[in-house]
Amino acid sequence: MNVCHYEKKMEFFYNHSNSKTEDDWSGARLIIILVFGSIFCFFIFLSNAMVIAAVITNKRFHFPFYYLLANLAASDFFAGIAYVYLMFNTGPVSKTLTVHRWFLRQGLLDTSLSASLANLLVIALERYISVMKMTVHSDLTKRRVTVLIIMVWAVSIFMAAVPSLGWNCICSLDDCSILAPIYSRSYLVFWSVSNLLVFFIMVVAYMRIYMYVKKKIIVLSPHTKGSISRKRTPIKLIKTVMTVLGVFVICWTPGLVVLLLDGLHCSSCRLLDVKQWFLQLAMLNSIINPIIYSYKDQEMRNTFRNMISCGRNRGRTNSTALSCSIEPNRSTEESCISFHKEVKA
Repeated sequence: MNVCHYEKKMEFFYNHSNSKTEDDWSGARLIIILVFGSIFCFFIFLSNAMVIAAVITNKRFHFPFYYLLANLAASDFFAGIAYVYLMFNTGPVSKTLTVHRWFLRQGLLDTSLSASLANLLVIALERYISVMKMTVHSDLTKRRVTVLIIMVWAVSIFMAAVPSLGWNCICSLDDCSILAPIYSRSYLVFWSVSNLLVFFIMVVAYMRIYMYVKKKIIVLSPHTKGSISRKRTPIKLIKTVMTVLGVFVICWTPGLVVLLLDGLHCSSCRLLDVKQWFLQLAMLNSIINPIIYSYKDQEMRNTFRNMISCGRNRGRTNSTALSCSIEPNRSTEESCISFHKEVKA
């Protein structure tokens, strides 16, 4: 009969799995880690909060695509919360954690990954609907978008809670992994393989959508009127999402491969030596996305500019602040209306 060890501290599981923690994180090194980690998380919070604020304040972003993009930014913001919690509960503190606190620490990270992945899947669905109808934005209602966003977070939280609900090795120590001492190897294999498979499916799906839109625009171009920039608006949105997806895959794939190798019990692999580096690479993804939005989307870039200038002017005089509003260029709105009319014609 298996004996369960829920009352044990994490030190018991680390020692059993021969998984080391950074016990020498003290003094100057600890201060450096906390300072740089705090600065990094601050930029994650600030940049993603600006994306969410831009979508809320700019009426030209009040479309399903941008609502879902804002939710993706919310998942990156949540990732910042997960990293802050991890930062103050890692190193020598790891061994003093209870099982439940360790589940919370890892569950926050897993939720952020699942939420980002689920958001990209939902955005792919929205892009597919718009592409099939050859419109810039899909006709999803606000209620349906809200339901999709709720489903994204519900599924993400459930997936992250699976180990704490029973799929762990607390009652079967021989199945414990090295990188996650209370996660069973079978769960790590399931988690990594399922995510990598979804990565592959999404890359293929987005490539097919991109090629379909490009082909349609080439066919329609001789028969429609309007500027080239207007005709390319649907492709611009897809390119933005494809860039986000590409960076997401690059940042998260190495970590998932390491988890897969741990789940397969690769004893010759030096997994602990690369664990921290791949975690930092995954963290980097949360701050890159807002940069992509501002670089690829001129409307978003202009909104950021106006938000910053509004903040500066508000600090000077109230009258200037009242006159300062989010009023970016009309290129995207005009392109959307023009493209829709031209396709219908």
